[in-house]
Amino acid sequence: MAGVVVDAGAVTDDAAAATSGVAHAATLLAFADALVDADDAALARARDAVRAALGDAALVDTAAVASNFERMVRVADGTGIPLDPPVLVMSADLRQRLGIDRFPAAGNTPAPGAVAALAGSFLRPAAFAALRALGWWRRR
Repeated sequence: MAGVVVDAGAVTDDAAAATSGVAHAATLLAFADALVDADDAALARARDAVRAALGDAALVDTAAVASNFERMVRVADGTGIPLDPPVLVMSADLRQRLGIDRFPAAGNTPAPGAVAALAGSFLRPAAFAALRALGWWRRR
């Protein structure tokens, strides 16, 4: 909607961070990696890098977003919540590209039927076009 094209592949490919279209992507990815690692020194370095690059308020926001995401994933995994059917069909290409479906929790979501998969292949481009149009309209 903001008119910025980003490469979500940077989430799983560190080399793509520099060209991802996300400001400070490498710094943010290093912070995310350090949050889930057991190396306190690496976390301190990553936290200091986010603070230096983006400031104190952004460090708090970044930590809050990452923490909330971790909480939501744990709740969903722990309770076996499947993806909603619209999210399932609309996110198929992204999940495939990032390898998300290889995680054990992906087994909680049944595969879409042929009709839903086909519908998703037509709806995804239309949804993205609609979001771009909405973003353009909001910016004018």
